[in-house]
Amino acid sequence: MVALRCTWNGQRQGHLLWRAHWGGRLHRLPFDARRPPRENLVVPTRNGLCRQKYKPVDYKHLYELAAAEKMASAEIQLKLKKTKRVSKMNKEQLLLKQHQQVWWQEHKRLSESRRKAEAEIKTFLEEENHKHNFFVDMRDLEHHLSKEQDAFRRDTVAPIWQLREHLKSRLSEMLSGLKAKINPAEMLQQIQFVKQQQKAVLEFLTHESLALERELEDCKTNALAHCCEEISGVFLEVPSALQSLECPYPDLKTFLISEYRKLASSFWSKLQEIDQQLEVLHRNIDWKEEDQWIFQTVISQYPSDLSRRRTLYLDALQRHLPHKSRRDLVAHEKAWDRCRFARSRRRAMALGWAQAREAFLLRAVATAAEASAAQEAEVLLAHTRQKQQQLCAELKAKVRKYRAEKQLRCQEQEEKDLQRLEELRKLMAEQAIKDRERVKFRQALLEKRLLEKKELALQAARKEEEKEKCLEALRQQVAVVAKLDPARVVADTVASKARMGIGTNEEFDLQKPLFKLHTYSEEQIISDPRLRVELALREAGLHKTPYAREILPKIPPLKLPRRDMKSTAFQMQSTSVPGAAPGAPSGLCCEDLK
Repeated sequence: MVALRCTWNGQRQGHLLWRAHWGGRLHRLPFDARRPPRENLVVPTRNGLCRQKYKPVDYKHLYELAAAEKMASAEIQLKLKKTKRVSKMNKEQLLLKQHQQVWWQEHKRLSESRRKAEAEIKTFLEEENHKHNFFVDMRDLEHHLSKEQDAFRRDTVAPIWQLREHLKSRLSEMLSGLKAKINPAEMLQQIQFVKQQQKAVLEFLTHESLALERELEDCKTNALAHCCEEISGVFLEVPSALQSLECPYPDLKTFLISEYRKLASSFWSKLQEIDQQLEVLHRNIDWKEEDQWIFQTVISQYPSDLSRRRTLYLDALQRHLPHKSRRDLVAHEKAWDRCRFARSRRRAMALGWAQAREAFLLRAVATAAEASAAQEAEVLLAHTRQKQQQLCAELKAKVRKYRAEKQLRCQEQEEKDLQRLEELRKLMAEQAIKDRERVKFRQALLEKRLLEKKELALQAARKEEEKEKCLEALRQQVAVVAKLDPARVVADTVASKARMGIGTNEEFDLQKPLFKLHTYSEEQIISDPRLRVELALREAGLHKTPYAREILPKIPPLKLPRRDMKSTAFQMQSTSVPGAAPGAPSGLCCEDLK
């Protein structure tokens, strides 16, 4: 029992050591240590004890396995560290490459902007040089600063380059194996002297730069304060265009000015509110001005459409501001976003005010124009009404006068009509007497004509009877006396014999025309000078011109026609013979062709 407990305790201690070394993680062990074969098991004595199989623990073998696993784990850790270091270096190089691209683009943009600004300033100074003395002073100051810059370059930059070239030549002599007398202490002394000189120059320049920056900041603060006061005064001031607005109604002009002031005060209160928000945001930012400037400059270098923009500019900020943590950068980024949003709101508000001011002025001008137009319309309407009243009075007077004149004319006309009626009655009575006499005369004349017609009809009847008698006598003289021939009725006719081929010639001329033609030959037609002239004009394309219509009727034919062949039915101005050209003479007839 004691032996079994000691064995179990030894196994437990070895397991605890192994677990303490590997941190409680289970590792693979060889097959012999993990599950021993059955034939190697030791069977204890059976002195009243229960059967229990065990194997003695080989601690030396376990220690060797643990040491081997430890070495393998150390190698894996080294490989992991190396892989992490390489990955970090690759990531760093990729970030630096992206930073380099962005910085190069920013450098190109700034160089181009600087070149354009310098060109514009130079052009402006050249154009305004002869107008004001201030620009002459500016040119003198530019010349003086250029001289100082050249002197500074000669005193500070030139010694550094000389020392650099000297050290490079000495180093090349040492590498080439030449025996040169080199004094390291003297060289170090020269380098140290140049460093001290450059340090003093840089300190002087830094001090001067800070002084200039303070002076500029003071000027900026005073200018901004004065500008804010002027802006507030100008903002709330009524524009001259509204004050000098020509409005016929003073109440309307006063109302427009009060509305403009209300609009300006509402926009000004909103701008003041945004400015207060900006002041609160600036007070809550505890960064230095230089750090803020670096932050804004670095972020502005990265365009908004760049991929992974935030990662890049945060990495750049951590490089430029190593004393700021990422948490501080993110917090300042949020505050800067709020400031930028407030500034954009202020710009939008200012733009909205400019648009609203312009729109209000346009509406005010339109309202004043409408008021002026309405007043002019009222004046014109009053003037028109006055003219209408005068015209109505004149028309009434004319109407009264016209009525009186018309009434007088009507009375005169009635009197004239009565006189004419009386004269007409007399004329009608005389005419009635004449008509009765005329009727009697016509009745006698009609009876005479009827008697003459009866006599003429009797004479015609007598002549017809005599003519019939003469014709009958003539018929008796020319009457045909034919013999009786019944066979002739049923005999063949000449046409039927010709159709049947009886009595016809066997040879038949196929080229013989069916009918005999009685017409004119081509030579006879072409011999007419009028046709020749018409053909020549047609070939020249002049047969439809006024000249052709004028000249063709004047050409005489080859042979003048007979007088009895002329007819007035064919004498027309613009007609032509069918088949002839327009403008051809219409007097071409058969006798002319002959």
